[in-house]
Amino acid sequence: MEEKFLTTRSIDAFGKHLIREEKSEATIDKYLRDARAFLGFVGKEPVTKGQMMAYKQLLVKHGYAIGSINSILASLNSLLDFLDWSDCKVKNIRTQKSAYCAEEKELTKAEYLRLLKAAKEHPQLRLVMETICGTGIRVSELKYFTVEAVQCGEITVSCKSKVRTILIPGKLKKLLLEYAKKNHIQSGAIFITRNGKPLNRSNIWSQMKKLCKLAKVASSKVFPHNLRKLFARTFYGVEKDIAKLADILGHSSINTTRIYIMSTGSEHRRKIERLGLVV
Repeated sequence: MEEKFLTTRSIDAFGKHLIREEKSEATIDKYLRDARAFLGFVGKEPVTKGQMMAYKQLLVKHGYAIGSINSILASLNSLLDFLDWSDCKVKNIRTQKSAYCAEEKELTKAEYLRLLKAAKEHPQLRLVMETICGTGIRVSELKYFTVEAVQCGEITVSCKSKVRTILIPGKLKKLLLEYAKKNHIQSGAIFITRNGKPLNRSNIWSQMKKLCKLAKVASSKVFPHNLRKLFARTFYGVEKDIAKLADILGHSSINTTRIYIMSTGSEHRRKIERLGLVV
């Protein structure tokens, strides 16, 4: 049997394949990052199922969360499928789905409001957080918030071969247009750097982390995606319409949306206690 050697060239070819498959920029970056890390592990040794199993165990030994390990394995299995090395693929680590989410990771509405207050001297960052949390968009979709689109009150987002329309709440529309006018942005993207380039995930992530101490919010809770999840939980708490929420978030599967709206352990306990079955 011919031995299988992973190279930077094959990883580059995999990246071009992902682009042709119209994967999102964030997904492509993640898959390639995982592939390069695995290349660092195998080096010049041939890729085998045994190597994949050893790498899986190494991730466990290094204390990676099970969800993170399974996500890495999904990237690598996709790479192996592309290279026609499916015989080297390994299974995910099986785990029972939790009925609730970890409180130390979920951002509450009160904490979000404290973050906004802490960002009062940083109007762009504050508005970025309000935009993500007020619409449920992905941070990568901020680039679609142009002056022209905001004036129409609707944002058209194209992602993963899907197009969806995001309605902008009236109050947010007013704030966005006021910000654009104040900063002499007459057209194009509203959220830009000093060099005129669209803000990216790392810009926003690092700025948000700086607010943690002042806002008295654990840094483990402060990152852009948690604003999207807060929108999801808040929307579902009011509307109780998971199908509609999935459409708003751009999810292909309602099972993904279910993860977003999981309650914390304390909330879950209160719901159980309200059943009144222990007398």
